[in-house]
Amino acid sequence: MARDLREHEAFCAIAQGAAVIGEWWSLLIVREVTRGRHRFDDLHAELGISRRVLAERLKHLLDHDVLERRPYQQRPTRYEYHLTGAGRALAPVLIGLQDWADRFVLGDGTLTGEAAPGSAGSERLHALAGTSVPAPLFLPSTAGGEQDVVAGDAPVTVIFTYPATGSPAPPPADRSPTPGTAGCTLENRLFRDSAAAFAEAGVALRGVSTQRPDEQRAFAEAEDLPFPLLSDVDLTLCAALRLPTFRAGQDLRLKRAIVIADAGRTIHHVLHPVTDLPAAVEEALRLGAGVARERQAGAGARIRR
Repeated sequence: MARDLREHEAFCAIAQGAAVIGEWWSLLIVREVTRGRHRFDDLHAELGISRRVLAERLKHLLDHDVLERRPYQQRPTRYEYHLTGAGRALAPVLIGLQDWADRFVLGDGTLTGEAAPGSAGSERLHALAGTSVPAPLFLPSTAGGEQDVVAGDAPVTVIFTYPATGSPAPPPADRSPTPGTAGCTLENRLFRDSAAAFAEAGVALRGVSTQRPDEQRAFAEAEDLPFPLLSDVDLTLCAALRLPTFRAGQDLRLKRAIVIADAGRTIHHVLHPVTDLPAAVEEALRLGAGVARERQAGAGARIRR
């Protein structure tokens, strides 16, 4: 449980924050709730923690407004645990700790925007296969408002993460540069050029970066993208799937990766690291179309029965 702070620590934010969330199990509970595990039994099974200790840590997080309870069953009443606004705001803390450990604990201290096969971040991503994207998971969209990262109107969704958009074209002398000009545009253009083939295969596309929605929107309009770009500026998806990141100046960026999930939100394939973008787009189309065919065949078999 939280330790008592000495008087001279009363105004130290680090000490106060550690008193709330710095204990091992409290931090891991927040991690698992962020990943979509909301029920006591699911948390107990995933963490391997005793039921007594889990109950104590949950009460501590409830008392400090990191979690809130929501009923999901009556007679008897049972509750799920969800992040409050304060809990969601811990996403950068989780990602910052993950980045530090990837680099200095699990890695050799090298700072890089890419990850080699077999690295901690890559292994963590590939372990997502067979798990689920938390539901729902809405992010600000260039299509307006917020959209779920998994499309509800397609058998399969390809979610590709990228560092940032870049300038679609040199602006005329009398115009300012397009917002969001620092970064790379190649993945967006390659997916745009193949969008018709993805749609024909029953595969929806979602591009995700940590850029602000206005930066994404300006780029999407200039490039006439037929699929939405979603802004993970608050690191919601990043924390939920524990995506690998890197820092470019003062900005936290997502490393390139491709996640292929079905309409039931089950992740079937992960491509990472992505170093050959044209080949990765082709592979995403092949794998996504294969999952779509499997789902359609399964639906047909159920109808025949």
